[in-house]
Amino acid sequence: MPQAEPALTLLYDGACPLCRREVKGLKRRDQRGAIRFVDLNAPDYDPQRWGGISYRDGMARIHALRSDGTVLRDVAVFREAYRLVGLGWLYAPTAWPLIAPIVDRIYAIWASQRLRLTGRPDLDSLCDCRCNS
Repeated sequence: MPQAEPALTLLYDGACPLCRREVKGLKRRDQRGAIRFVDLNAPDYDPQRWGGISYRDGMARIHALRSDGTVLRDVAVFREAYRLVGLGWLYAPTAWPLIAPIVDRIYAIWASQRLRLTGRPDLDSLCDCRCNS
């Protein structure tokens, strides 16, 4: 019997220790198989297969695709992933009108500094290495 398409495909940085930890926790809670996890660093990562999201874009900020092809970015990805594993209440406040702009700004700062804070090369260097390998 064919397996149903997951409700969400989450693109993540498999070389990032914090990202791997987050994915591990989500996988553990995802008893229904609602989320597919795609490592941007996998040698066979193909942007055309995943909504045209390039390696650079995916590494700069988190992305996910709903089964209907809708692309989610930033905090909306976490909101949807946690909803699918039964913990939506944790991220629900991030959509509230007074809180959303603050959370979005904090995420933007985090995303811009994530590689440096996890001891990784900058985005340009990672992209150069990816193109030259």
